[in-house]
Amino acid sequence: MSTTTVTFVTPKAPAPPGQPDISYAPDYEKWQARAARRLKEGNLPTTLPEGFPAQLKGDLVWDGATVADTYDWTYVLNNQQLNEIDRAVDHFKGLGLSLGHLTAETFPLPNLHAELRRLSAELHNGHGFFVIRGLRVEDHSREENIIIYAGISAHIAAQRGRQDHKFNGEKADVVLSHIKDLSWSQSNGSIGSPAYTTDKQVFHTDSGDIVSLFALETSAAGGASKLASTWRVYNEIVATRPDLIHTLSQNWDMEVFEKADKQYVERPLLYHFPKTDSTPERVALQYGRRYFVGFGALPRSANIPPITEAQAEALDTLHFLGEKYCVNTDFQKGDIQYINNLAIFHARDGFTDTAEKRRHLLRLWLRDPENAWPTPEAWKYRWAQLYEGVTPERQCWE
Repeated sequence: MSTTTVTFVTPKAPAPPGQPDISYAPDYEKWQARAARRLKEGNLPTTLPEGFPAQLKGDLVWDGATVADTYDWTYVLNNQQLNEIDRAVDHFKGLGLSLGHLTAETFPLPNLHAELRRLSAELHNGHGFFVIRGLRVEDHSREENIIIYAGISAHIAAQRGRQDHKFNGEKADVVLSHIKDLSWSQSNGSIGSPAYTTDKQVFHTDSGDIVSLFALETSAAGGASKLASTWRVYNEIVATRPDLIHTLSQNWDMEVFEKADKQYVERPLLYHFPKTDSTPERVALQYGRRYFVGFGALPRSANIPPITEAQAEALDTLHFLGEKYCVNTDFQKGDIQYINNLAIFHARDGFTDTAEKRRHLLRLWLRDPENAWPTPEAWKYRWAQLYEGVTPERQCWE
């Protein structure tokens, strides 16, 4: 099979006035030159912000080059479990309920449930990611595959997040997204997110606690899913450039694409959770590069202050250290990938589709109230948009 990948085919978004020389496509030489220039200028903090740890430890600190030596992240379903899933599909369909009513109770998995709860604990307190493999996509209709995906996910994380609040112009809780290339059917100049192109997606997080992807079909070539440990990258930045921990933990002007009173909000990208009686010390990362540099048809607005040289360097540092320490999860057709979106950030290689084989992923944003990390105050407005008031009746699955 050809390994040729298509990378950054979408036209570059124009930069707003005063923006540093940075775009969505990371440039290693520009990163190195900017870092050298800023170090030469001096006056950078050499100690960490108050309270931030000098080193994080635990299963969440892993290196993609060696993590497979100690952690098998692929959970392969056996025939008994697959048959139990098929029975759960029949049970749910027999209830005559809408898909919004999919729960652990309406999609019963009496034997598999304990394993799925263990995997949820792995997301929150272990390595932060896993893949469920072996689902028989070809044996089921599109609706049944969605039922299986949402039903299994309900045992891992009970809450589904709202990915959009309208469908066909009407209010709706859109809880499922179809991630596939749309550029073949329309001009690339009208697309504002790399998820809907064949472009490489640089390292980023989504919104919310857990991001899940179900591969209905993979690409003809390319499209590797890459995951990196925020904690491993954090430790590297602490050891080499503690000033960038200041930059990442201070407020950034982040664009709000939804209709709002203000076009941007101020919030940090990196957040510190001190140790408590019941939880360990943690750090969490939430960011998307395109919010600060634009992508395609969605440039960064000239009405938002440009990012700083320090912020530009921090964005590139996150990306290139993500590349350095990432693991490729070898996404296959029928796989469901789950990641802790606060502790893992992810990327995707560019890919090539053919008429016979087009990459098609389903995406859920999830939250497990039992295992969830606390939500930082600065992020609560976004979590409310995702999780509050989502009702079974208004859930949209198109």
